[in-house]
Amino acid sequence: MAESWFLLNQRDQFEALTYASSRSGRPAHLLEKDIWVVWVLSALYASDLANTLTFKGGTSLSKVYRIIDRFSEDVDLTYDIRELVADLLPQGNPIPATSSQEKKISSAVRNRLPCWIEAKVKPVIETAMAQAGIEANLTLSGQENDKLILAYPANKTGSGYSVPTIQLEFGARATGEPHRAQTVTCDIASEIDGVAFPTAKPLVMAAERTFWEKATAAHVYCLQGRLRGERYSRHWYDLAAIANTTHFADACASPALARAVAEHKSMFFAEKDKTGNKIDYFAATSGQLQLIPTGESRAALERDYAAMLEDGLLALNQPNFAEIMAQCHAIQDKANRQVLIN
Repeated sequence: MAESWFLLNQRDQFEALTYASSRSGRPAHLLEKDIWVVWVLSALYASDLANTLTFKGGTSLSKVYRIIDRFSEDVDLTYDIRELVADLLPQGNPIPATSSQEKKISSAVRNRLPCWIEAKVKPVIETAMAQAGIEANLTLSGQENDKLILAYPANKTGSGYSVPTIQLEFGARATGEPHRAQTVTCDIASEIDGVAFPTAKPLVMAAERTFWEKATAAHVYCLQGRLRGERYSRHWYDLAAIANTTHFADACASPALARAVAEHKSMFFAEKDKTGNKIDYFAATSGQLQLIPTGESRAALERDYAAMLEDGLLALNQPNFAEIMAQCHAIQDKANRQVLIN
C-alpha cells in the first residue's frame, strides 16, 4: 500500500522532490508547493463547504484545464454570494439593482466574510491537518481579512519570489457560475511511484468566464497603468495560453457570458481610468477591449514578467514578453471583431 506523502520523513521527501525535479524540469520547491495546493483543496472539498465554493483563476487554468504551463500558488475561491448575504438579495438575484444596494451588500460581505473564514473555513483545514498528522500554520491575512495563509515547513526553497506559503483568497460577491466538479492531482504524482499524494475534486469555474475575467482585468490596467502587486503579468500570459485552446473561441462566441462579467464588475468593481473617468466594462466586452499597455505601464509589466521567469514559475521554453504582447494584440483584435459579429 502506498504511503502518504505527509508520513514520509524529511530526507525521503527531499530526495523525492530532487528526483522529480530532475525528471520534470520543474523547480523542486514549486513541486512541493503544488502538493500543498492540492492538499488544501482536498480538505475544503471533502467538507460541507464543497457545494458553496468555486475554484477559479490561474491556478484552475494550470491544475484543472492544463491550459497554462506556469505554477500558480494562490488559490482563488468564490463563496457563493447567495449563501453569505442571502438576506440582502431580493428574489436571490446576485446582481444589485442600484449602486446603493451594491454598497450595502459589499459592506455586509466585508463584515461577514472574515467571520465566516474564521468560523467555518479555518476549522475545516485545521481538522484535516490534525487527521493527516500535518504541521503547518494558518493565519488570517489581507487588508479586509479575506485571505487565509497556510505556511508549511519547506524542504526546498527558490529565489524568494515564491515563498513556502499557500494563499487562499476568498471572495463572496459572485456565484462562481458557470462551474462544474473536476479532478485535481499533484504534478509530482506521475514521477514518483509508491507514494500516495493528495487529490481533490473541486467545483471549477468555466475557463470561458476566466478568460473574460482576466481580459477585463488587463483592460483596466491598460487604462489605469497601476500594477496591482507581483505576478500581475500572469493575466497576459494566461490570456495568450487560453487563446491557443477552444475556450477562447467559445468565450468570444458567448456574448451573454461576456455581458455577465461586465455587469458584475460594473457593479462590484467599478474603476476609474487615469483621467478620473469611470471605466466602461460593457465597452470592453462589446468591441473596445484593450490589452496592450504603453510607456511605463508596459515596462513595469515586463519587469514583473521577468521576475516570474527568474523563479521558475513558468516552465522551460516560454515565450518572451514581446511575444506575449504580440499574442495579446491578436487576441484583442479577434475578440473585438468577434463580439461585433455576435
